[in-house]
Amino acid sequence: MDTRMWWLFGGVAGLLLLASVTGVVLSYRVTTEAGRETVANLKARIKAWWVMVALFALAFAFGKVVTLVMFALVSFYCLREFLSLTPARPSDHGAIAAAFYLFIPLQYFLVGVEWVSMLTIAIPVYAFLLLPVLSVLRGETDDFLLRASKIQWGLMLTVFCISHAPALLILEFEDYDSAFLLFFLVTVVQLSDVLQYVFGKLYGKRKIAPGVSPSKTVEGFVGGGLAATVVGALLWWITPFSFLGAAALSFVIVISGFLGGLVLSAVKRSLGAKDWGTMIAGHGGALDRMDSVTFAAPVFFHFVRYFHT
Repeated sequence: MDTRMWWLFGGVAGLLLLASVTGVVLSYRVTTEAGRETVANLKARIKAWWVMVALFALAFAFGKVVTLVMFALVSFYCLREFLSLTPARPSDHGAIAAAFYLFIPLQYFLVGVEWVSMLTIAIPVYAFLLLPVLSVLRGETDDFLLRASKIQWGLMLTVFCISHAPALLILEFEDYDSAFLLFFLVTVVQLSDVLQYVFGKLYGKRKIAPGVSPSKTVEGFVGGGLAATVVGALLWWITPFSFLGAAALSFVIVISGFLGGLVLSAVKRSLGAKDWGTMIAGHGGALDRMDSVTFAAPVFFHFVRYFHT
């Protein structure tokens, strides 16, 4: 792994260390029950971040194949969480098996062999056509459209969209390592989530969509989004973009990630769930952590591919 990448991960580790110390100090200073609950939630999130950053560092260190395997596993767990909240009938088991054991390996294989034209249509075209066929052959028509669409959109969000994050590795630039683009995307989108949460807790008053996500506020979105955009602009030196280009693409990532989180929150609420799962302490399920990436990754990938390669 490039020495600069180690320095970047070292900087992230330093920030997490500072956050951990801050969490310990706050736990001794807060006196209200609500304050203690907020600090406990913050400390749980920081602990989860230590684990996730370590996993990302290992993936980057061992190269493209390990990174693809890691993201394929992330897609697997996210799809499992999505479909666990949408119980299937026996007639849909064939379609679900194809989603897990055919289209997840296929999508990441296409990324690995750098077949860009096919990785962008394999799921939106072929999976969307095949999966309903596998269900309809069983002859059960009750709620067919609803059942088919759940499997299709679960695959679309958790596999097709998320796979565009490691697909950044296949974009080619002169004298530039595309691994930094993946670091840039993950850093900006996740930092935006964290900063929106912090700004919302500190200054949030006006709810954006209280029926969808009560924690999302105008103040949190504006403050956290602008702060993440500034950080992204300051990271222009690890990208092939100019300072203003990095700022513009950071803004695109922030907006896309926010909309992805909002849409996935609406899906959760419609299914009567607060979190997608309990896999990551302090963060809910894997899909709770990747919901912003589902929208940000494909948008960022195609913006970069169109304008910069």
